[in-house]
Amino acid sequence: MIRTLLLIFALLFLCGPVLAEETVCLQCHGGQEGRLGAPVGRWQTSVHAANGISCHDCHGGDPTDFALAMDPGKGFLGAPAYTDVPAFCGRCHLGVREDYAASAHGMALESGGPQCVVCHGNHAVQKASIDLINEQNCSRCHSYERAAEVRAAISQTEASLQQLEKQIEGLHRVGIDTEKIKGQLFAGRNDFRRLFHTVKIEKMKAETAGFTSRLDKIEAQIVAIEDKLSQRKMIGGLVVLLLVVGGCIAMLIRKSYHEEE
Repeated sequence: MIRTLLLIFALLFLCGPVLAEETVCLQCHGGQEGRLGAPVGRWQTSVHAANGISCHDCHGGDPTDFALAMDPGKGFLGAPAYTDVPAFCGRCHLGVREDYAASAHGMALESGGPQCVVCHGNHAVQKASIDLINEQNCSRCHSYERAAEVRAAISQTEASLQQLEKQIEGLHRVGIDTEKIKGQLFAGRNDFRRLFHTVKIEKMKAETAGFTSRLDKIEAQIVAIEDKLSQRKMIGGLVVLLLVVGGCIAMLIRKSYHEEE
């Protein structure tokens, strides 16, 4: 029993969030006030921090040396200009960058159209979700009607994605190896969310059926695993019941034996 508990704790530790290491960037800016220190606190709440993405991964420089932290020779880029942000973020988010560039937003960039941080923020970037498409955000630039259509077009598939994520997390908590199926959902989710950046309602509606089919296959795998778990629980329950009944019978036999004596 003790060995089992230790194994569970070890798995939880190994599979927990990937924490970003303490770099000289964080040490220096974390001790400052105002605009120089603010990004650290915001970044600490971000999806980037939760996944081990730190300052130097975006801004470059040497994160281990104070003297070289902002050295262009070490790849330091600093803060990008407004119109350079899509290319800046697109170094990691390649597919999204392509779809954004071809969209109405991307084509309006040079004339002040929205780019990545307008919707997602810069240092306090949160996990992407359908909640980013809301009247408060979208009406800063235009009326909400078209954005509401976009949200409606993707809402059902997005709800399915979130439900599957919860189911996979539930399987992971009981010790099931979910890496393969989690990877399938991750790929499907990323491909689907690329559609957001096209802001083309017709394209979203046309391609949603394909994503629904992909999610149905993933759901079928999850259901199969859950059925096996249910069967194991049932068998385990029967075994326990038989042991209890067997124990009771043994006690009755023993009691009868002592009474005869």
